[in-house]
Amino acid sequence: MASRGNWGSKLGFILAAAGSAVGLGNIWRFPYTTGRNGGALFVLIYIGCVIVLGLPVLLAELSLGRATYRNPVGAFRAIRPGTKWHFTGYLGVLTAVMILSFYAVIAGWTVGYIFKTLAGQFNGLEKSGVAAVFSSFIGSPWLQVLLLAIFIILTAYIVSRGVAAGLEKFSKLLMPLLFLILVLLMVRSLTLPGAEKGLSFYLKPDFAALNGRVFLEAMGQAFFSLSLGLGTMLTYGSYLGKKESLVSSAAWVAVLDTSVAILAGFIIFPALFSQNMAPDQGPGLVFAILPVIFSHMPGGMAFGAFFFLLLAVAALTSTISILEVPVAFLIDEKKWPRRKAAWLMGGVAFLFGIPSALSGGGMAFFSRLPLLHVDFLTLWDKAWGNVALSVGALLVAFFVAHVWKTANALQEITAEGARFRLARLWAIAIKYVCPLLILAVLVSQFL
Repeated sequence: MASRGNWGSKLGFILAAAGSAVGLGNIWRFPYTTGRNGGALFVLIYIGCVIVLGLPVLLAELSLGRATYRNPVGAFRAIRPGTKWHFTGYLGVLTAVMILSFYAVIAGWTVGYIFKTLAGQFNGLEKSGVAAVFSSFIGSPWLQVLLLAIFIILTAYIVSRGVAAGLEKFSKLLMPLLFLILVLLMVRSLTLPGAEKGLSFYLKPDFAALNGRVFLEAMGQAFFSLSLGLGTMLTYGSYLGKKESLVSSAAWVAVLDTSVAILAGFIIFPALFSQNMAPDQGPGLVFAILPVIFSHMPGGMAFGAFFFLLLAVAALTSTISILEVPVAFLIDEKKWPRRKAAWLMGGVAFLFGIPSALSGGGMAFFSRLPLLHVDFLTLWDKAWGNVALSVGALLVAFFVAHVWKTANALQEITAEGARFRLARLWAIAIKYVCPLLILAVLVSQFL
């Protein structure tokens, strides 16, 4: 374990693991998903899904990682050598590389928008004008590739530093910064004229809007928000000592991750309603709608710049954890030095990310290459960010419950005398409830 690296403190692990879960899904995806699913009602169901679906799978991944002190491939090999189960680990490694490739593209947008907002490019613009700025922005091929490279380089640098000196050190810096910016933006948003209408939408559930789609979307959001299914939590768990409580660690990660999403709603919905805008704006909410609000808000230029800085910090805490998955694989299985593994896998993610960076108007620049007519950003998001994650989590839940067995997992969870009062409920959840819910989320991707 010492040769691989380990966390210097429980706080460092919790902040790093929470940072892994906190990302664009909390601040970009959660608000628009909440907005189109009834507001407060969706929030209540989402919190329930975090508890029923997210926490059991999170605890399963952490226990599997700590029991073996290995990466996703090595963990399955250690418990079931000579079988094909290690291919589940390979799926996680591949999924991590591919998700990083397109995730870093969107992360690059947040960096670009920090400077666009500070430069006043959105001042006085209405929705059509902001949309035109966004189209021009993503239509610049060299700028998109440059922003992708900047984010990948920053991510690879942090990961190359190691577990304690890289992942933990920067997480201890980035996570408090993220919460500080969140609170500052929330205070500003709640003091806007008309903010109370946004609070009513966000805090008063309308149970008449309850339907199956709300449940499916809430399950999907809870599942993806906690960064489950690609091996990040398994890998992070493999750096955790036996004396640390897996139960309390998992609970803290879930609480911090959910708190960021909830706080993001307190920023966005009061701001939306203060400008008499509908909450169901869809995926374009952050990049095409919010700048309209910032342009008409007192102090909107500073507010907007801080908001996109918040997005960039959240994205970075996720990208470093995603890159750690293939890096840990190369360190454990191929005995590579960390620096070589981090920079090589960062380079691979960059190369795979170029088509996604050009999936906006920029791909027209390369119109002679037929493959680049494919919208890779959307395709990769669907294939890797939705389907592959669901398959990976389903296999992990089945493996822990029915191959490794819950008794062995519980022995790891309660190591060093740790208490777990909900052990029976967890065993039922990971055996039956979670696989069924994950399967429902997976099937919904094709409907």
